[in-house]
Amino acid sequence: MQEERIDWPGGARMALSIVVNVEEGSEQSVARGDKGMEPVDELGIHIKAPIRNYGNESNYLYGIKAGAPRVVKLLRQFGFAASWTVAAQSLENHPEIAAAITHLGHEPVSHGWRWVHQFKMDEDTERAFIRKAVESITRTCGVRPYGWLSRYMLTDNTRRLLIEEGFTYHMDDYSGDVPYWDRDSVPGQPIVIVPYQVDNNDMKMWTDPALSPADWLDYATRNFDQIYREGVEGNPKMMSLGLHLRIIGRPGRIWALEEFFRHVAAHDGVWVATRQAIAEHFAATVPA
Repeated sequence: MQEERIDWPGGARMALSIVVNVEEGSEQSVARGDKGMEPVDELGIHIKAPIRNYGNESNYLYGIKAGAPRVVKLLRQFGFAASWTVAAQSLENHPEIAAAITHLGHEPVSHGWRWVHQFKMDEDTERAFIRKAVESITRTCGVRPYGWLSRYMLTDNTRRLLIEEGFTYHMDDYSGDVPYWDRDSVPGQPIVIVPYQVDNNDMKMWTDPALSPADWLDYATRNFDQIYREGVEGNPKMMSLGLHLRIIGRPGRIWALEEFFRHVAAHDGVWVATRQAIAEHFAATVPA
């Protein structure tokens, strides 16, 4: 069996994609016209009723007020480029995050117009949802997004619609450690798929309260070490690290991200790149 691999710029042994998810400010709330509250809650409380969960809303707001400055500080300190998967409405409600992305020179990736379930949409609704996200992010960040990440899953129409709307890569895939071409969604118009790793995602510290920051750091570090080792052996690949402002940005967790960044910085031959840069490199070196 042939092992998947890709040659990175400058002979790098691996690529590292840091993904900062920004959902705060677009989560479900009756205040935004939703039928109920956001079910994703670190407190583990969800009431199926048309009432506001002010406590959870403040929990999300923490990511903007306190978490974001810590994450931005570390990215700037280590000089690491990140892809920010942003719900467009979040940036409209919190333009300081859009300003930070722009100032850092990082990439905005569309995480939808809002952080809602796209897979429930019919084709016309989904097309409008995609277009609204592009228009909004272009306005807040000054550049349009070329990558897309849905909330949880896509529809049968998603990739075709993304291609029609000018996207060059898609993230809704967990099938491997290197990019690949999807040639089937629109015959004659392939799109690059840049896989994402959910096992490294800091969301695990919300969904599994028993997982400590030390556990998360240990897992992420072991993931990095394995991918790096395979690159040294002649099979370069990529690693994704998924972050959330309201999760990793907490005082009791941010140290784990700093330790991981220090570990990365101690290794030569690591290409820390945006997902757009990774997709463009793949498209240039592995023609469709």
